[in-house]
Parts: sequence; structure tokens; C-alpha cells
Amino acid sequence: MAAKLLALACIRNESRGGSSGLSPRPHYPSMPKYPKGVAAEEMTAEAEKKALFAVSGMTCAACAGSVEKAVKRLPGIREAVVDVLNGRAQVLFYPNFVNEETIRETIEDVGFEATLIQGETSERSTQVCRIRIKGMTCTSCSSTVESALQAVHGVQRAQVALATEEAEVLYDPKVLTHNQLLQAIEDTGFEAILISSGEDITKIDLQVEGVRTERSMRIIEESLEALPGVQAIDSSPDVKKFSISYKPDMTGPRTFINVIETTGSRRFKATIFPEGDGGRETYRKDEIRQYYRSFMWSLVFTIPVFLTSMVFMYIPGIKNGLDTKVVNMLSVGEIIRWVLSTPVQFIIGWRFYAGSYKALRHGSANMDVLIALGTNAAYFYSVYSVLRAATSPHFKGTDFFETSSMLISFILLGKYLEVLAKGKTSEAIAKLMDLAPETATLLTLDEEGNVTNEEEIDSRLIQKNDVIKIIPGAKVASDGFVIWGQSHVNESMITGEARPVAKRKGDQVIGGTLNENGVLHIRATNVGSESALSLIVRLVESAQMAKAPVQKFADRISKYFVPLVILLSFSTWLGWFLAGKFHGYPKSWIPSSMDSFQLALQFGISVMVIACPCALGLATPTAVMVGTGVGASQGVLIKGGQALESAHKVNCIVFDKTGTLTVGKPVVVSTRLLKNMVLGEFYELVAATEVNSEHPLAKAVVEYAKKFREEENPVWPEARDFISITGHGVKAIVRNKEIIVGNKSLMLEHNIAIPLDAEDVLSEAEGLAQTGILVSIHGEIAGVLAISDPLKPGAKEVISILKTMKVRSIMVTGDNWGTANSIAKEVGIEAESVIAEARPEQKAERVKDLQVSGYTVAMVGDGINDSPALVAANVGMAIGAGTDIAIEAADIVLMKSNLEDVITAIDLSRKTFSRIRLNYIWALGYNVLGIPIAAGALFPSTGFRLPPWIAGAAMAASSVSVVCCSLLLKYYKRPKKLDNLDIRGISIE
Repeated sequence: MAAKLLALACIRNESRGGSSGLSPRPHYPSMPKYPKGVAAEEMTAEAEKKALFAVSGMTCAACAGSVEKAVKRLPGIREAVVDVLNGRAQVLFYPNFVNEETIRETIEDVGFEATLIQGETSERSTQVCRIRIKGMTCTSCSSTVESALQAVHGVQRAQVALATEEAEVLYDPKVLTHNQLLQAIEDTGFEAILISSGEDITKIDLQVEGVRTERSMRIIEESLEALPGVQAIDSSPDVKKFSISYKPDMTGPRTFINVIETTGSRRFKATIFPEGDGGRETYRKDEIRQYYRSFMWSLVFTIPVFLTSMVFMYIPGIKNGLDTKVVNMLSVGEIIRWVLSTPVQFIIGWRFYAGSYKALRHGSANMDVLIALGTNAAYFYSVYSVLRAATSPHFKGTDFFETSSMLISFILLGKYLEVLAKGKTSEAIAKLMDLAPETATLLTLDEEGNVTNEEEIDSRLIQKNDVIKIIPGAKVASDGFVIWGQSHVNESMITGEARPVAKRKGDQVIGGTLNENGVLHIRATNVGSESALSLIVRLVESAQMAKAPVQKFADRISKYFVPLVILLSFSTWLGWFLAGKFHGYPKSWIPSSMDSFQLALQFGISVMVIACPCALGLATPTAVMVGTGVGASQGVLIKGGQALESAHKVNCIVFDKTGTLTVGKPVVVSTRLLKNMVLGEFYELVAATEVNSEHPLAKAVVEYAKKFREEENPVWPEARDFISITGHGVKAIVRNKEIIVGNKSLMLEHNIAIPLDAEDVLSEAEGLAQTGILVSIHGEIAGVLAISDPLKPGAKEVISILKTMKVRSIMVTGDNWGTANSIAKEVGIEAESVIAEARPEQKAERVKDLQVSGYTVAMVGDGINDSPALVAANVGMAIGAGTDIAIEAADIVLMKSNLEDVITAIDLSRKTFSRIRLNYIWALGYNVLGIPIAAGALFPSTGFRLPPWIAGAAMAASSVSVVCCSLLLKYYKRPKKLDNLDIRGISIE
């Protein structure tokens, strides 16, 4: 659910409401604030009371909406805010009219359990904390950390992602602090680094020059703390750094810099701390560098070990030198191999010992345990062999030093390639973060709105309500709206929409998009963590944290896998050893340089090493990471693995009509003139009459009339004696002519005869689910307009493609049956798949009926009335231009508002899921085929055995192949059928 809340401001640029620190929530039409018959002046602020309720059972925005509306209907309720994420309802009420018990009972009447929380009304009750975790190697590690976090009192939910090496924890800040969470992780043996400790708070790091004493640091800190909107300040005196967490709608970084530079004797100079936002990338680069360095050092020692044991033994001169005895049977070659393999085993391979200790201490076993056991068995048997040779004049043994050192080298190579590839899976987030321009041109305006000064600033210093200049070819520096100029903006980097979008005064722009051909002045609205770009990044990050249900399969397997592998390995060694001891196979099977014990030991080590479950743990999260990243770049925001997994099974889609299949805005689609006159002149008279009306149909007529005038905001002729007749139309005197625009009954009321031609046009419009409007000039019908909510471009083709994908399409609408059937016929939906005159709860019931019939249902909608159905469906898809509540309730957000993206979402989820299946085949295939071969299944018939170092290479290759298999999703292309679609504009006659 946390991911759902993050999508709100991705599309909509309104500032998000919220009092007393509650998280973003949907807003419903407010009920009257005062009880009926009570004057406002009677209700003073002093009489208000605040109550906070814990509400359990809420799962979505629709639940929150029903609670909020029910409470607001009570008398004496001033305000009610329901926070679905935290399960809280905060109510401002007048105790003379209603009490806490009545409010609690009302919530319970809606179907949820409510408890009054005493003394907590002013404090935030939950916080989200993100933590980076170093040292996790497989699903066993991530499961251990997750269990440890969930066991901490005060933690409500914890998710640990192996692929991103991060944890997201929802906790109660009154019960514990984020430092205790870090300690809980470190107690499991992993290193924890705090990424962020709260939601919806922007953080900036400032470096201050000129600070010489601790007192100066304290003065600056106190000055900053006094500013409204500052949440927390962390200072680092050694590097003269201040980390400031703040609310961007109240203050901003330029204010901080100004405060710092005017503090004391004005000797301080503040700048943005370098690499303030590079945490994730810096950590990834450090990890890659670390593995590379370890691998290169291991090679330095391993190559001589390999050469002395496997190459030089076949070169006569060198062989004699290596076979020279030092003490008894101890040779020079054995001493060299022992000396060189020891640093590899204990210094370079120390990470495996540390990882094993941490895992075993908590009663679990991971990859490190298998590697440590395998390499130790080889190393210490070799040490025993060397010591025995040094103390015996007759002992002939073989050492396995090359096995332990080569095994560690190959595993380090595998981990290096794996972290290299894993870094690429989160490239989508890195690319999104790089969209924001580095600098911006800040404008200073005088009282009349004239530009008085231009200044280039770091884009991170932009504050709310700043005016920014965007020149052609530059990126838009911040979310905002245009206050001057016009241009075309390429929004493909955010929405995936390839065509540039025209922008003029009043239009919204998104930070990170590209201005193409005109100069724009924009006023910044959402900055910092509230910007669309930040919210999309957070949504994608949250999506990548969420586990797909199929991952539970891997988690279950890995839980028992390592102990089972250890048992298998021991059984393999014991089986071969006993078979050799009791002559179960011919002596000729044993290689000349070994005995039966050594042969059995090699088989046992090979089984232990090849069966590592790393690839299994990476199979799902890497594919989900790449899939959600690719979706974001195509304008399809998928909220996690659950949504991806459900979407690939969808075989029935329920479409809302208005705003989903149709544009959702009335448009003039045809005009029939019944008098000889110029069309432009006709529309001038009609627009002059209708411009005074607020009716949506009147606005559609005026908007259409603008097409016949060249100027952007035309001045229409004066209309005198304007009268609006509710439900019928309007009339006025324009240029001394009486103009009446309205329906048939309005004309008949004014005794205006309706000719047969006009009757025919009205009947035709009705049959096409259009609204016919008559225009009378001087008592005579002059023309007929047909107004319709037209189909979205490509709607018919999308329904047709869905049929070929074996997906059934159903239309549900609150509109009448006539309009519904007409639209359904136009798009190609069968009459039996149409549901009309449906209330919101009936839409949800219909979705549930389809699910009972065996369908996996996706609901595509855009309005508040669609949210119950969006939640009821297996997959809810919100049209991006829709309402906040629909976007919040949905699992997938289609940012472009194009219906074709429904197909992209389903196709991408199917491709991602087939990739997950392929990953499991890779991961399990290595083990299913590898374990028997490593155990010596082919040895009796072919003489083939798998040396431990080759088993190690195969194990490393399995993880790398799984990550690379997921990375191929980056080259995803939407179905070719969509490229061939002629997404036409709306045709208007």
C-alpha cells in the first residue's frame, strides 16, 4: 500500500493536503462544517476538540473514503482526515454536538474496527525508514534480516530486497528510533547504513566555510532550527557539513544559505555539499571495486598454485625441482602451494568465514556456509597431507590447495560479475534521477510582473513559488505551471509519450522534460521530494522492494536448501568413501595421484559448491527490477511484483466508459447549417451567446468556435439580455439579433418551428449517442450542432488487439443504456458485455462476479466512482489523467492516458513473468543437472568427474546468467501491433 500512496503526485501537480503530519490521502467533497441550523459564529475555535482513532481493516483508498464520508455526515464534525497507510483517522469536532464514542461507532458501522487513541492526536504514529544493508549474499541472508526486523517491538512491516540490498521498514517512532533498527540489522552480522528516516521530507546537505569553533556550529544549527518547516538537522563538525531535513512547501535551501551567511559576523559561506545524492551509486561502485580488488589479489596467489599443481608437473626440468624433498616426503611444490593458498583462504576468503559465522549464529545457513565448508575441507585435508608427508618417510599423498584457492577465485569472479550486472538492473532509477538539470535560471519580478533580474543557480536550490526561465533546448528545472510564453515540451522521458505537448499560460509542466522551441517562464509548485520525478523514483524504488508472490517459492526452497546440500555432500563423500573401503568399485577407477578417501572428498566438495542457492534468490527480484524500470520509461508505472504477477494472468478487462474509453470532455463533432451563412459568422453568434454559460456543453461550443478565429483568446461580440434556462439552453441579443441555443423543448416554448431537416439531424445524433443542439436566429432554426464525448483515439483497435490476446473486454458505466450500447458497438464490445446505469458499488460487485466465474480481472478507470472496482479487481489500472483517488487505488498507472498502454502493461508483465520462469529454469537447472554430475553419477560409465573448482565456476556462472537473463528485458519493445496502430486525432466534421 505504501507504493500506492507514492504515485499521487506523479501525475497531478496539486499540492498535497494533510494536517498534523498525516500522509497524503484522497480528498472527498466536504460535508457542511456546522450542524444544520447552527450559525457559524456560534462555533468558535475554542470549542473544537481533536480525536485520533486507530482504524483496522482498511486496505485501500476506497476504504478510507467510506470512513471519511461516514464521519463527515455526523453533526458537529469540522474536519475528518483518514490515513489508510497508518490506519488512523483524525477528527476535528464540536463536543456540544457529537462525542468520541459516536464517531467510533460510526466508523464501526461502516465495517471497520476503531479504537480511540489517547494522547497521540498531535504526533505522527508511523514512519518509513529505508536502510542499505551490506554483506547479503543470498535469500537466506535477506530472510534472516527481515525476520530480525519484524521481531523488533514497534516495527509494523519490514521488507528486505536482496537485489537492491535495501530494507524498507514501517515503524512507530514513539516506540523505537531508526538507530535501534540499524542496531537490529548489525546484530544479525550485516552492516546497515541509513538512507532516509521519514516520508515526504526533503533533505539537503550544505557545506559551510569559515566555521572555526564548535560554538559557531551550534549558533548556525540553532538559527536553522528556528526556521519554520525545518524537521531535523544533523551536523558533522569534521567536514563542516549540515544535513537539513525540511518541508519544501514551507522553506527551502536558499533560505538556509541566506540564514547561514547572515549569521554572526557574516564570515560564513554555504554551498551544497558535493556528492550529496550519490549514496546508492557510490555504494555500488565501492562494492564493484572491492570485489574486483579481491579477485585480482586472489589471482596473484592462485595462478602460481594452479601452475605448480597442474602445468609445471608436465615440464620435466621444473617438475624435478618441485618434487625435490625438503623433509621426509615433503616437497618444494607442496610448500609453495601451501604458502600461496593460505592468504587466499584466510585473508581474501575472510568474507566467507564472517558471513558463515553471522548466519550460523542465527540458526540459518547461507551461501557462505557452503563455500567455507567446501574450501576448508580441501585446505585442511591438504594441510594434514603436507604435515603427514613432513613426518613420514613413506607417505604418498596429494594436496588440494589448488581446489580451495581456485574455488575462492572463481566465486569472487562470479560475485564481481554479479554486482556489475545487478548495478545495471537499477539503471532505470539512475536515468530518472539524471533527468533533472544541474542549473536553472531564476527570475526576479517586480510588483507588476516585469523581470528585473536573471540569475543562474543550482537546480537543487529552487524553492516553491520561484519563477524559472526555460529557454529552447533546455530541460524544465522544476514542476510548475507556465505564467508566460508558449512552446512545445517533450515529456517522453517522464510519460513515454513521444509527441511533444503544446504548453501555454496556465499549463502544467513536469521537471526533467525538454523544452523544444519557445521561451517559457514557469512558477515552481512541487519541489524536492514532492516533485513528480522524485515521486516516480520513490514509486519505482518501492515497487522494486515489494516481493512478487512467486518469490515465496524461492524463499521456501532456500530455507531448507543449504542444510539439504550439506547433508547431500556428506552423504556423497561417505558413499564414495565406504564404496572404496569395501571395494565397491574397481581400483582402476581411482586416479594414480589419489586414494579412495581423496576421490570421495573431491566428490563431496563439488556437490557442496555447485548447489549454492544464490541464483534462486536473484531469479525474481532482478526481473521485477528491470521490468518495473522499463515500464516507468514507457509511461506505465507498475507498483511492484504483486501487480506484475497478477497482470500476466489477466484474461478479462473491465473498462469504465467516461474518461477511459471516451475522452471525458464534450466536443462538437458535427455542424449542419440550415441557412445560407458563413460558418465562422454562425459560430461567432453562437459563441457570443454561450460564452456567458458555465455548462460543459456551452464550453465545448465556445472552444470549437475558437477554431474560426486566429487569436488565442478572442473577444466575442457583446451579448445583451442574456438568460440561462436551466436544463434547456440560453438566449441573448447579439448584434441586434435574438439568438436562442438549446434543446427541442426550448424552441417549442418560444414557438419556433423545427423543420424536418433539423428533426432528421437530431434523430441521427440520438442514434449515435450524441447531444443535438438547435440554434435559432431571429425566430428561425439556423443550424444544428451535434456534441459528443468522443471515443479515445485507438480505442476500437485496442479492443480488437485484446481479442487476439484472448482477453475479454467488458464496459461498465453509470450512463444510460442507449449511450452505453452505442459506444460499445463503436469500439467492438458485444452487447452482452455491457453494464450500464451502474453505481460505484455495483461496478465492484460486477468485478467480483467475474472473478467468481473464473476470470482474472483487470479494471481500467479514472474517477472516484471507479476506485471500489479498481481495488476489487485482481489488477487495477488508473488512467494517468484521472483523479488522485483512482491513481492511489490502482496497481498500475497509465501516465499517458492512452488505452494502448493497457496492452503494453499486460504484454510487459507477461514478458517479465516468462523471464522469471526462465530464471528459475536456469537456477534450478544448474542444481538439478549439476548435483548428480558433481556427485559422480557419470563417473562409473564415462570416467568424467567435476573438479571442485569447475563446480565453483559453474555455481558463479548460474548467478551471473540469471542476472543477465533479467537484463535482456531492458531491450523490451511493446507489441508491433501497437506501432502499426494509427492513433488518430478526434475527427470533427
